[in-house]
Amino acid sequence: MLNKTIQVTIAENGVCTVKLNRPQVRNALDLPMREELRDFFTEVKNNDDVKVIVLTGEGNTFSAGGDLSASKDVDGANGRKRLQSGHEMVSSIVNLEKPVIAAVNGAAAGAGVSLALACDLIIANHSAVFIQSFSKVGLIPDLGAIYFLPRLIGRHRALEMMFLGDKVSSEQALELGIVNRVVGDESLTNEVYKLAEQLTEGPQMALGLMKKLVNRSVLDDLSHSMELEGFAQAMCFESANFKEGVEAFFEKRKPVFNKS
Repeated sequence: MLNKTIQVTIAENGVCTVKLNRPQVRNALDLPMREELRDFFTEVKNNDDVKVIVLTGEGNTFSAGGDLSASKDVDGANGRKRLQSGHEMVSSIVNLEKPVIAAVNGAAAGAGVSLALACDLIIANHSAVFIQSFSKVGLIPDLGAIYFLPRLIGRHRALEMMFLGDKVSSEQALELGIVNRVVGDESLTNEVYKLAEQLTEGPQMALGLMKKLVNRSVLDDLSHSMELEGFAQAMCFESANFKEGVEAFFEKRKPVFNKS
């Protein structure tokens, strides 16, 4: 499969690196990238040469989230359809019976946070920040974030992140339980690969079953949650607040919501 938005490399030890490769737009998750990630994680389950996947971003950003340039004229029906590819992407990561490590190298915003949350382990560098930026453009968190985040950090903390859209530093994310480890900017790659190599030496069937059973114990209603998310986000796509939020984003100003 020829990928245009991601780079895939497989090392001899079974560590596969998947790099989000749209640095010119801070690795924003456009529709082709979501589809390529979905297809990769769906197909890699049958590749015995791959034991562990490391997901990271090209440049100094993990992912800026959804590509708003492609969302300016999205209505509710099309917005919900667009979410479907993102839901398939998230499910392909969650359902893969192989460890997936998110190496967060800089900012993860909006759907970029959701992508990291779908992974099994999150290692962040000191420069990493996590931003639930959906409220800034009049949307709700999507791609499973509403499901994953409260289960990680609790209802009140999750709602604070979602309501305010403030930056959460790597150290704050560690304290909250969003990430497993925080490492130096220059050592992120080495530290993640040491961890990945350690996992390649583990019992692959057992690791896969651990992931499947743990996910079953806490994620049984993920598909229903994402279905409801699709309806809610469709309503937001139809709103004047979303239009104002996107215009403000591109005009680099603070949005003025709830205008009559």
